[in-house]
Amino acid sequence: MSGALYACAYAAEFPAQALLRLQLDLHPTVEDLSVGTPNLTAEPVAVLEGQAPEESVCALNQQARRRGATLGMTRLEAESIGGLRLLARSAENEAAARAVFLECAAQFSPRIEKVNEREASEGAACACVLDIAGTERLFGPPEQLAGRLRTALARVGFRVSIAVSANYDAARMKAAAGRGIAVIAEGAEASALEKLPIAALGLAEGHAETFALWGIGTLGELARLPEAELVTRCGAEARRWHALARGAAEHTFQPLEPEFSLAEFCAFETPVEQIDSLLFVGARMIDCLAARASSRALALAAMDVEMKLEGGAVYRRAIRPALPTADRKFLLKLLQLEIGAHPPQAAVMALRLTAEAGPSSKVQLGLFTSQMPEPSRLDVTLARLKALVGEDRVGAPALNDTHQAGRFRMDAFSLAGGKATPAAGRPRMALRRVRPPVPVRVALSPSLSAFSSRNGGESRERPDVRPAAFREGENRFEVVAAYGPWRSSGCWWSDGEWDAEEWDVLVTKADGASAACVLIYDRKQRAWRLEAFYD
Repeated sequence: MSGALYACAYAAEFPAQALLRLQLDLHPTVEDLSVGTPNLTAEPVAVLEGQAPEESVCALNQQARRRGATLGMTRLEAESIGGLRLLARSAENEAAARAVFLECAAQFSPRIEKVNEREASEGAACACVLDIAGTERLFGPPEQLAGRLRTALARVGFRVSIAVSANYDAARMKAAAGRGIAVIAEGAEASALEKLPIAALGLAEGHAETFALWGIGTLGELARLPEAELVTRCGAEARRWHALARGAAEHTFQPLEPEFSLAEFCAFETPVEQIDSLLFVGARMIDCLAARASSRALALAAMDVEMKLEGGAVYRRAIRPALPTADRKFLLKLLQLEIGAHPPQAAVMALRLTAEAGPSSKVQLGLFTSQMPEPSRLDVTLARLKALVGEDRVGAPALNDTHQAGRFRMDAFSLAGGKATPAAGRPRMALRRVRPPVPVRVALSPSLSAFSSRNGGESRERPDVRPAAFREGENRFEVVAAYGPWRSSGCWWSDGEWDAEEWDVLVTKADGASAACVLIYDRKQRAWRLEAFYD
């Protein structure tokens, strides 16, 4: 007993599967947006690669084979087949799908080796081998693990064949040739591989012709040849062919270290102009992203939207929920509001969603605490307010790094910070800013203020102008005391230049009540305004 055990997951016709896993009906109804519709796996589909007019079929599904489509046929030949849907091969789509494929397989074993492109039919398939030795206590016997692995891959849109064996290459070749689940008992590798075609070895054209002339068509026939005479006629590499045919070849396992990233990509066959069509495709992509994050006990903390538009432009938007969430309907609603508020300026050729994972948010309530509204309602409300009043008018205020009074900006609202605590100590006077500042008419009165001369240090008096009263609408306020002016200026290099005088004044109203307020005199515009008052 060697103790080794490998499971190979093989996705045939991978270019077609990568496109079909997210290719949905682009004209859904309102009911379809809520429940979703299946993908186009029931429709005959062929994938074309190459430059026009030399395009050829590189992948196709089973329905297309039944219509008479074959690999390598030209576009003209494929178009002559009625009902056959032709799609263009997308390298970006395959890269995103391959990452999802490996990430899903990693849920069953951290040790994964990707089968190289030549062994996977020159990129027409995606395959990986998992080292599943010692996983029986987690996932049960090999038959049960293979079934769960196949179901998990089907859930993210892949139809695969699974083979389990104690020999790495036996599992790889059996999965590539079979359809379904095959478990090879240890010691029975030769009998399990004997009916496989000689092409499973991936031989060069010259060696394949040699075996065809000898009448060798299966691995079983190759395994029954004398090894010494085979090496004499075909060279030292024939020793490995003979070991592969018997299921006894040695292999040094080289596990990958996949990087966890949440991204989905979908290229459209024709430009998409309707927002409902984009949302329908986005719903499937969000569902996949949320499921992948949930498998690691995580949620989606942020989501970036990138669209390739007709004409070459790129449209980008960002969705930042207040709290990480895995609610698919909520994220789809945020995407709908974001695209509705900022629609793309041209038809969409491709859609990419990239998400950032974060810890799931949990709220512990007390026994006698009233139930609070769901955090998702806050994000939806903020998104609707932004669509009504503008992006720069909704959020959390933050002070700008400037000496100009009252300057602030609106940052994205977030609940990541700590809780606010009441200020300690005695109560303080509150300064209330007036938004926007109120223009006022100010009456000035000259007075005398003392200053020292530079020469002799003598104390002299000079005239000074101070506010004596001001009127705001129909209300008149008498100034009892005025302190100032405090002059400030800056930003001479930009349009935001200011040159102002600030006065703190104590006023009395007509009814005898007193109040303290702040008056600003804009020296550039020669205007007074009421900026703030004290409570």
